[in-house]
Amino acid sequence: MNRRRRAAAAIAVVCAVTLLAAPGHAFAAPSPPEPPATAPPAGQSTGKKSLEDVRLELDGLYAAAASATDAYNLAEEQTRKQSVEIVKLAQEIVKGQDRIADLKQRAGAAARAQYRGGGLPPEAQLMLTDDPQLFLDGIGRFQQGQKATKDLIGEVEETQADLAAYTKEAGAQWTRLEANRVKQEKARKQINERIAEAKKIEARLAKEERERLLKLEQEAAYRAQTAWLGSGVLKNAKGSASAQGRKAIAFATAQIGKPYVWGAEGPGSYDCSGLTSQAWAAAGRGIPRTSQEQWRLLPRVDVKDMRPGDLIIYHADASHVGMYVGDGAIVHAPRPGRHVTLAGAGSMAILGVVRPDK
Repeated sequence: MNRRRRAAAAIAVVCAVTLLAAPGHAFAAPSPPEPPATAPPAGQSTGKKSLEDVRLELDGLYAAAASATDAYNLAEEQTRKQSVEIVKLAQEIVKGQDRIADLKQRAGAAARAQYRGGGLPPEAQLMLTDDPQLFLDGIGRFQQGQKATKDLIGEVEETQADLAAYTKEAGAQWTRLEANRVKQEKARKQINERIAEAKKIEARLAKEERERLLKLEQEAAYRAQTAWLGSGVLKNAKGSASAQGRKAIAFATAQIGKPYVWGAEGPGSYDCSGLTSQAWAAAGRGIPRTSQEQWRLLPRVDVKDMRPGDLIIYHADASHVGMYVGDGAIVHAPRPGRHVTLAGAGSMAILGVVRPDK
């Protein structure tokens, strides 16, 4: 209940800020908050770099970590699918082997029956009888036996071909599985290196500098959001959320305050696409796990036509995603060191919008 109140309060704050910042209203856009009196000015150097340089460097490191996280998540998803496929193929191979064994047993039974008949083939035995009716009856049985033998041989050959195909496909799937595991490990290493480097930079900052750095991040996001709203992009964006969209939004906003953890899909933590994919799964619609695959595979809509519940994909490499909740705001899991939160939809570089339930 407390989480719902916090989520509702946070949405109200974002909506209020958006309203004040939107063009056409009689209100002035709020000024960004003033930095603490003890903090150095924006251009002041900390060591050899200004805080703005540090902010840009951190943005680059976390963006690289986000790209690597998407690569890791995709490799993990493919590994999971390939593992399931390999299990299915293994089951088919076992069935094929059992089928071959059964067919061989049937062929052996036929051979043993012939041996008990004196070792002569059925057609030779027919030629030795002097009973016309017995001869005619034998001809019928002989023809049936020939067909059964032919069917048995065909079934053996077909089963052997299937078995060979399953074995070949299992080998190919295993090769792809190993390749994706290598990609996963490489992405994991890149993520940890970028995050460690960013944390090292942040750790070198004094408390006042970290506070000022956060202010700089907020100011940059504010400027981008204000410019985006000022472009009039939301002038005709009056679509309302679908029933599934409302469920997805309810799930996503209920996660506000939970920490970002790369590769996480809940329930205690999320990365950006982990949040959006789980929100839509909760709404009854499965979508791709990664932001890049969401951008590649889901139906696209124009930004001016977006509605709450749609997913906004960010950056040129589609490495970040947030869920549009209306009034110019998104709910998203930002990056390591941050928590699921509400933000301006235009506070980052928008690549495009996709609609899971189109």
